[in-house]
Amino acid sequence: MRFRVDCHAHIIAPARFPYADGPGYRPRADETGDAKMFATVLAAQDVTHALLVQPSCYGENNSAMLDAMAQSQRRYRGIAVVSPRATDNELLTLKRQGIVGVRLHLVRTRPDALSRPDTAGFLARMKALDWCVEVYAVGHMWVDLLEPLQKSGVKLLIAHLGEPDIRLGLGQPGFQTLCRLGRETDAVMKLSAPFRTAAHPSPYPDVEPFVAAIVDAFGLDRCVWGSDWPFIDTAHQVDYGDLLRLMAHWLPNPADQERVLWHNPARFFGFEESC
Repeated sequence: MRFRVDCHAHIIAPARFPYADGPGYRPRADETGDAKMFATVLAAQDVTHALLVQPSCYGENNSAMLDAMAQSQRRYRGIAVVSPRATDNELLTLKRQGIVGVRLHLVRTRPDALSRPDTAGFLARMKALDWCVEVYAVGHMWVDLLEPLQKSGVKLLIAHLGEPDIRLGLGQPGFQTLCRLGRETDAVMKLSAPFRTAAHPSPYPDVEPFVAAIVDAFGLDRCVWGSDWPFIDTAHQVDYGDLLRLMAHWLPNPADQERVLWHNPARFFGFEESC
């Protein structure tokens, strides 16, 4: 049997899990998707495993994601959002439930997450847990992130191709800094959500040169794929199957696709060959 992992998806189920107060994005009714809907999507596309990511609409309440993980027969892992003041027991409980990292959403909810006085201590705790730190930043923001991320020594996970500004080309300082992270650290890149960067519809031809530069800088063994289902806060019409088929477009060699879709995420996030 072929195993494949979606390394970026969200569970958004406001009927059971109300949104948190705060600066997070509030999805519209047509932008939601619960655990049952997500399982149906995966089955239709022959995707067997998933790395769920806490969406900003739930703040630090990871209940919706943890509920889906508990139903998944260990096929799902999770990236949580936690308070810097979370106790060691709280973090260890999350780890036992299948959480493998934390998310720093620098765009919308925590722009100071890597510049706070308690940042170094928080990242040290993540490193001690052997968790990855997923950073969602865009464009120019990467210029100021290089030094703190290199100093931290954490396992770094980067969302959505680093979301470069397509209009500024490959030479823009933010994208060049992102490529430095790929060359100078062990950071892992998610080849996810090209629709957030693209000016043109699928297969997003304007994103392709950026993907090629990322694969060159990070190396294929540090790239994974993600859908960003259920595709919130985007002007593009997005089809899950089209996103998955992009792997064959970007990586024509089937063995390379297998590395990105299964072997790399299995190694990074502890997935097992089971369904």
